[in-house]
Amino acid sequence: MPRRTGIAAVLACLLLAGCAPAVPAPVPDTAAGPATPSPGTTAPTGAAAPSPAGPTPDAVGREAGCPGVRCASLLLTGDLLLHEKLWDQAAADAAKTGNAPLDFGPMLAAQRKYVAASDLAVCHLETPVGQPRGPFSAYPSFNVPPQILTAVKDTGYDACTTASNHSLDAGTAGVKRTLDTLDKVGLAHTGSYRSAKEAAEVHLLQAGAVRIAIVAGTYALNGAVPEHPWQVDALDTAAMTAKARRARAAGADLVVAAMHAGDEYSNRPNSQQRQVAHALAESGEFDLVYGHHSHSVQPIEKYHRTWIVYGLGNTLAAHATPNVLNTEGLMVRARFSQAGDGAWSVSRLAWVPATWDGPKHRWCPLALDAPAIKDPARRACVSAGADAASRARTKATVESLGAAKAGAAEWLISQEP
Repeated sequence: MPRRTGIAAVLACLLLAGCAPAVPAPVPDTAAGPATPSPGTTAPTGAAAPSPAGPTPDAVGREAGCPGVRCASLLLTGDLLLHEKLWDQAAADAAKTGNAPLDFGPMLAAQRKYVAASDLAVCHLETPVGQPRGPFSAYPSFNVPPQILTAVKDTGYDACTTASNHSLDAGTAGVKRTLDTLDKVGLAHTGSYRSAKEAAEVHLLQAGAVRIAIVAGTYALNGAVPEHPWQVDALDTAAMTAKARRARAAGADLVVAAMHAGDEYSNRPNSQQRQVAHALAESGEFDLVYGHHSHSVQPIEKYHRTWIVYGLGNTLAAHATPNVLNTEGLMVRARFSQAGDGAWSVSRLAWVPATWDGPKHRWCPLALDAPAIKDPARRACVSAGADAASRARTKATVESLGAAKAGAAEWLISQEP
């Protein structure tokens, strides 16, 4: 479905009672029609406000091949984890583009056609952002250039989740600065908060006339102790399920869970990931479950009639640790369809393998119809052999828990209408 011109993601926040529970004991990281807002609702700075009438269902529901009365698509990507090499490259790119002092746009440019083909695109911001001219820091305690968020917005994203083990790397001031910056560039957000009031709100994202809530949670906080228990959403099954119920009561058509958990550089979900994902699926409150944190691609599984994407890997990173798995990522697009009786389901789950490990750290798709695979002699991301091996490895991992048999398939954007 082509992206709707002029319809941005809108963060509708309905004030409800209750906050997230305290974050569990931290584990150190080892890796380098939309309703008119009711009184008390808010929208982020820079985000488009919904019109009083809103689009009709047909505005999002007549995608070619849509099997229901209407469809909406959600695009998800993994960790934005900026290391020093990435902001060095952004400085070099800024010297050419004139977007001083740093320009991350060229690194993400190849994502634009995929983002534009989706109704709602959500990134995961792994770390806090600093002041425009620094100082910046990377592993083990991150505080990264805020210009990355300008690039994310310019790429076409609508929102970012912010609950991660690095959320508090720059303390409470870092949380506020990060969320203020997201507001400034016009990206909606959920997962970390500036106040108890903000943490108690239900955040609804608009995909045309379809309202989507994302409920996030992180397994740890990199050794930090939160100043307030509500600052960052915890990976807590009961709390996430309760939040999902509140989102549905507030008008969410769809609820998606974002899990930040897993063993770093592993292509298999650990017991915590499986336990939490299965419990969320069994609750009946979530239409999709996905995850990040391992910095490596992990399998896709259909469990209890619910798709689980265990690990999207990285979107951008430049780890010092030599491991080919941390140079690979996954982009996933879920098309949700509504039946005549009002029930929603994922009618299509598609994925794109990617890498960014070339000399200029460009995000590069490795789908069968992508330039790097179609014409490796001229358009390889890293090298023809490395790209083909990466694609094969990602495919084997993604499909290792039966995803292909259950209907998940590689996304060939050349076949989109």
